Amino acid sequence: MLFTSFNFLLFLIAAVAVHAALPARWRWAWLLLASYGFYAAGNPAALAYLAVTTALIYACGWGMERAAGRAGRTAWLSAGAVLLLGGLAALKYYDFFAGQLEALGAALTGSGLRLPRLGVRSPAGLSFYIFSAVSYLADAYRGRVSKGHRSGGLALYVAFFPKILAGPIERATAFLPQLAGRLRPDAGQVVSGLQLIVWGLFKKAVIADNLAPLVDHAFSIAAFAPPVELVLGVYAFAFQIYCDFSGYTDIAIGVSRLFGIGLMENFRRPYLSGSTGEFWGNRWHISLAWWFRDYLYIPLGGSRAGWVRRYLNVMIVFAVSGLWHAGLGYGVGWTFLVWGALNGLYLWAETALAPLGGWLGRRLPRAKGSAALAVLRALVTFHLVLASWVFFRASSIGQALLVLRRIGRGLGQVLAAVGRYPFTADQYLAVGLIVLLLAIEIVDERRSIWERLGAAPVALRWGAYYVALFALLLLGRWQAHEFIYMQF
Repeated sequence: MLFTSFNFLLFLIAAVAVHAALPARWRWAWLLLASYGFYAAGNPAALAYLAVTTALIYACGWGMERAAGRAGRTAWLSAGAVLLLGGLAALKYYDFFAGQLEALGAALTGSGLRLPRLGVRSPAGLSFYIFSAVSYLADAYRGRVSKGHRSGGLALYVAFFPKILAGPIERATAFLPQLAGRLRPDAGQVVSGLQLIVWGLFKKAVIADNLAPLVDHAFSIAAFAPPVELVLGVYAFAFQIYCDFSGYTDIAIGVSRLFGIGLMENFRRPYLSGSTGEFWGNRWHISLAWWFRDYLYIPLGGSRAGWVRRYLNVMIVFAVSGLWHAGLGYGVGWTFLVWGALNGLYLWAETALAPLGGWLGRRLPRAKGSAALAVLRALVTFHLVLASWVFFRASSIGQALLVLRRIGRGLGQVLAAVGRYPFTADQYLAVGLIVLLLAIEIVDERRSIWERLGAAPVALRWGAYYVALFALLLLGRWQAHEFIYMQF
């Protein structure tokens, strides 16, 4: 059941109405029932994965509470994490790596090795709720989750329908305490929730889905497309994936507020970042970045174990992140590992050059805080990330290198041809939507758009709302376009 579908609108209206009518003590139970119904609507069999995940973390949490000492608690944590992450890895990667091993065996020995296949496609959202489940076990192990949470509340944490398919990867420490309240939204939550829903729909249906055809066309004919189309396709993908994913998150956070539940911010105007560290650490997919920081990078030693370990830990995190993203609507392949490693190299270079940047800042204090330098840093960061997105989107490493090579060789031609290239109406629309998004985010960076609208005259505020709604009706593509991050 897609957030952009009419069926979801009916489901949401019914869910909100029943939730508001129920006594406070039963609202969490209704949300759990609604969440299971929502998840089963797409694939009833997927409920088995959800139920097993919930039962496993409940059992391991119960075991940790009753373990005699640290060794026992560690055993329960380890067992839960291995089963959860091992199951995720098997479902997502086993068939791919079995094929790679067969090909390697044939190349090295000429043998006709044949390995069995699972032939099972992982259910939607599995990567997200498995990571949520692991974070619960880790926080329970550290004593950050209060003992005695009812099993229904824990089940709701795993299955809560706004976030189950594509996050954010909420922490149990933030989610579970909210269930102890009345779960009744105030007026501010309702207003901000509806605003986020409309804005998320705009980013998905109007921006992302209008950019998608240009991206698909450019990458499908990468060997023959004019360099201008390849450049436009690569830029369009950067904004397609951003608006698709952040649009989902905006809708998820907005819907949650209608039930009196807050979810964490997951995107913070990422393409305005001044460094790749800022991009990946504080602006893009924040819940995942913080998950890797707290449950992988810091346990590995973080930056406290010397510079060699620090560099190694950074690359491990990005390699694992690449593996986690594999299968994201574009199949499982080595391109995601290259994407992760490339971004790890960016962080390596940024860390190595930090002393030089500090020295230059001290020598040129006026330039350090200048707007021109901020714009330059944002442009450089964006284009570094843009180059890595090519590997993310491409069907193979060869195709990614082909796209980059053809763009590089034809860059001068692109700059000369832009003025006379016969752009289509769809291409003009795509560029206009990207410019509009960037303009809004630049304004939002200084002061929240919602604060500005709240302080604006009523006519201007409602005028903006009506313009957004008319744009949704006139420009939105409402065919069944799945959110990219739901597909793995």
